[in-house]
Amino acid sequence: MKLTVEFPSVSYREGAKGVARLAQAIEQIGYDHIDMFDHVVMGYPIAGRPPGPYPPQMPILEALMALAYMAAVTSRVTLGTEVLVLPQRHPTLVAKQVSTLDTLSGGRVRLGVGVGWQESEYEALGEDFHTRGARMDEAIRLLRMYWSDAQIDFEGPHYRVTAIGMEPKPPQGRHLPIWVGGRSERALRRVGELGDGWLGNQIADAESARLAIDSIHRYAAATGRDPATIGLQAMVASPPRDAAGKRFYAEHDRIVARAVDLKAMGFEWIALNATAIFQAGARSVDAMIDVLGALHTKIRGEVG
Repeated sequence: MKLTVEFPSVSYREGAKGVARLAQAIEQIGYDHIDMFDHVVMGYPIAGRPPGPYPPQMPILEALMALAYMAAVTSRVTLGTEVLVLPQRHPTLVAKQVSTLDTLSGGRVRLGVGVGWQESEYEALGEDFHTRGARMDEAIRLLRMYWSDAQIDFEGPHYRVTAIGMEPKPPQGRHLPIWVGGRSERALRRVGELGDGWLGNQIADAESARLAIDSIHRYAAATGRDPATIGLQAMVASPPRDAAGKRFYAEHDRIVARAVDLKAMGFEWIALNATAIFQAGARSVDAMIDVLGALHTKIRGEVG
């Protein structure tokens, strides 16, 4: 069983040293992986644009820049995104950024990707929200070519690359893992056909988890892939949006019980949301470190 921490951008309020101290503590405690949440901008609600799930003033560090900083102050823990909104960025630039991060971290990168939900963010970045699914599929294929082929030639409906080289290749090459987030049927199909793993979120119960995993495995088998090679990660709970959500992340026995349940559902990776731990009352880097240490001990004691 692998344990992941979704890193809290709010730690920046204690300066760069606070971010570094928290990343180092996560590694020293014994967690396997750090993920960074991704949004570049958040839209204010205006006419024709309803409020989103997060306030527009929510502080969010840029994911790949933050991971590069953490890579410099850690040595073992792996680093990833949960999830990078891939279609709102050009895949050529993402290929270079992720390859560089993998090179400088010594091959410790896992790229988590998703199509996102915020049309205003796509508009701010000059990308088409309505073709994001099709462009996601092309982008995943193009990333792997950049990470492996000496000369890249690619022609799709949305991206065209002719006689291009990109060096250095990441240490993991085309095997640098790309995990896919999302719960729609199209997202599950994308995991089965193209992903190295699924980043599951808002898992309601064992039956919904079983149906989603069965879909992923069915799509994988239909394309000749071995379903057993596809990794599975779930977050114990999403960030709280009400008092009940805050109580969940403050009650450690409930978190441990949820981790046990997720393992029984077939998930080999379990993620804790440290922003939710902050919202539940651990209002400093030191307090979050204390909670993450206690939870690691308790969860390891139950799931191994």
